[in-house]
Amino acid sequence: MILCITEKPSVARDIAQILGATVRRDGYFEGGDYHVTWTYGHLCCLKEPHDYTPLWQRWSLGSLPMIPPRFGIKLIADRGIENQFNTIKDQIAQADEVINCGDAGQEGELIQRWVMQKAQIKCPVKRLWISSLTDESIREGFQNLRPEKDFDNLYHAGLSRAIGDWILGMNATRLYSLKYSEPGNVLSIGRVQTPTLALIVARHHEIANFKPEDYWELKTLYRDVTFNATSGRYMDQAKAQEALAKITGQPLTITDVTEKKGKEAPPRLFDLTSLQVEANKKWGWSADETLKLIQSLYEKKVTTYPRVDTTYLSEDLYPKIPGILQQMTPYAPLTAPLLTKKLPKSKKVFDNAKVTDHHAIIPTGQSPSVLVGDERKLYHLIAQRFIAAFYPDCSFLQTTVLAKVVDQGFKATGKVITDPGWRAVYGSQKEPADEDKKDGEESDDRILPPFTVGESGPHKPSLKQCQTKPPKYYNEGTLLRAMESAGKTVDDEELREAMKENGIGRPSTRAAIIETLFKRKYIVRQRKNIMATQAGIDLIAIIGQELLKSAKLTGIWERKLRQIERGEYSPAEFINELKGQISEIVLDVLQDNSGRRIDIPADAPSKKSRSKKSTPK
Repeated sequence: MILCITEKPSVARDIAQILGATVRRDGYFEGGDYHVTWTYGHLCCLKEPHDYTPLWQRWSLGSLPMIPPRFGIKLIADRGIENQFNTIKDQIAQADEVINCGDAGQEGELIQRWVMQKAQIKCPVKRLWISSLTDESIREGFQNLRPEKDFDNLYHAGLSRAIGDWILGMNATRLYSLKYSEPGNVLSIGRVQTPTLALIVARHHEIANFKPEDYWELKTLYRDVTFNATSGRYMDQAKAQEALAKITGQPLTITDVTEKKGKEAPPRLFDLTSLQVEANKKWGWSADETLKLIQSLYEKKVTTYPRVDTTYLSEDLYPKIPGILQQMTPYAPLTAPLLTKKLPKSKKVFDNAKVTDHHAIIPTGQSPSVLVGDERKLYHLIAQRFIAAFYPDCSFLQTTVLAKVVDQGFKATGKVITDPGWRAVYGSQKEPADEDKKDGEESDDRILPPFTVGESGPHKPSLKQCQTKPPKYYNEGTLLRAMESAGKTVDDEELREAMKENGIGRPSTRAAIIETLFKRKYIVRQRKNIMATQAGIDLIAIIGQELLKSAKLTGIWERKLRQIERGEYSPAEFINELKGQISEIVLDVLQDNSGRRIDIPADAPSKKSRSKKSTPK
């Protein structure tokens, strides 16, 4: 008998149907040579401190750091989980071969491996690795099953992440709670959540300490076109007025007119983070809301695997793209022009070097008629981006007009779209590239009248008084971007792609980390803004160890975990580093005699209420 183990009952149903295992039993499907069973996500977790020794049951500074000689796993204490695990264990005992059909990612690999280990598996294991749940993809996956050992590094990376979170989260949370909070209250510290909170607190201080300054901009109106002084802003009002007086009543002369052809490439395909950012920008959805919706689209077979961090497709997908476009019948008017000729194979779309386990999020070609409400909106966003990727560049003509009044230079710019290219997919609606303009930026998309070098005439100069503005509070979209780039503001798409290895957390975990900070009452929402609470501000202030709160250092950890995944770094070395670091942190905190305390909101978690299943991340 061949046993397939999936991560969800719904996926088990789909796979069982294709394999002919159509007889429903208690906890599994059966048919022919196959049995198909399932987990409910995590059935196992790392053991808790008290599972190793009774001495760690009680929270005590003297017991820190807690570092087990060997980490072990246990079944999560839940009757439903225990019943399903016993079913899986019985099935594994009877199986000649097991096929791991867990979600094709690091967390999915960890979930399945832990269950198989706990069930003391002895038979051979193969891996189903697919990027969508369509019948075609499942059949193709079963025709190309891979050896379990191909994914050993993926498992080691997931295990290293879990153990690292345990070492840092369990120890630092107890350490800071006992040292700095009132008895019974918990100060949650985590490898990902604390640096994320530090980003938000740093932004709070930037805004709180910001001192606005007045400045003046010199402009002039000539032939109904506003020209801006090339000298930039004036920080001194007297000098600004002196410059204004100098040009008042003097003629403006056009000194140069240049027209330059330009092209604008289509926006990149979506990875999870860019999808969450775009949905937050358009509709104000939280990262968690978008993740749940895209997971639903994946399970309804209309989009590919969502928890990805690449905006590229693998080159072997190229022959399949016309078929997907052809099946997208609701978008026939947009896909028809693409299907009349050979599709371009751009490196900005297809690049094997930029794809590891999974490719960018794209439609599968299955009908979206099963979708409802916000699912439809999200699918439309993905479908438009996918179709636009294969359209030509947008062509435009950029006009720059230079002028002079006495010795003061002025400039006006305008842009005329000569061929909309991919922008035709979006019609008159605002497209992502347009929405990235910063507040206060003047659009250069206006059409300028014809100007002639040497022409001269009267103009209307003016001074505009402005004030410098503080940085904006994070919203969920900008916070996700900051997590992705370890706190650095990066607008360039290619540079952003290159920095992902150093980001805080993984695309699949960032939404949960943000939600955790809300639950801990370290941050609050005010409209779209995310703001630090006093407890969050005080916590970051009291943490003296950069390792616990530095986005850069946490980004380096993330890079090491990815190197483990690729077999380029030792899991043992990663864990040993963390063991040494937590020992230093404990010693440092124990030597603090300041007597400082942090007040925790009344409904924040206490030791008694803190879930035993969770490890702070």
